[in-house]
Amino acid sequence: MKLFDKMFNPRDVRRKLGLNQQEFWTKIGVTQSGGSRYESGRNMPKPVKELLRLVHVEQVDLTRVRREDFEIIEYLKENHPDLYKSLQKAVKARPEGELEGQ
Repeated sequence: MKLFDKMFNPRDVRRKLGLNQQEFWTKIGVTQSGGSRYESGRNMPKPVKELLRLVHVEQVDLTRVRREDFEIIEYLKENHPDLYKSLQKAVKARPEGELEGQ
């Protein structure tokens, strides 16, 4: 079970990661005071929830993501589904941290 599946309160996710509010919310472009309001129960917009999931649960480094990456993914899915599935399996099977630093 993934971290986000069992924790619906962003405060719980932040605490699980051992981050303070400034560190946690700044990574997704939310001010500390805005994040504090979400942690206190204010309704969080869907885009903020998605950013929270991508950055803090899926561990996606947004500074490394480019539009072209998504275009390549879509191209592979549509035109070479077998290759896409094969690459997907290879990525899941690689040792932890193999792509770090690239």
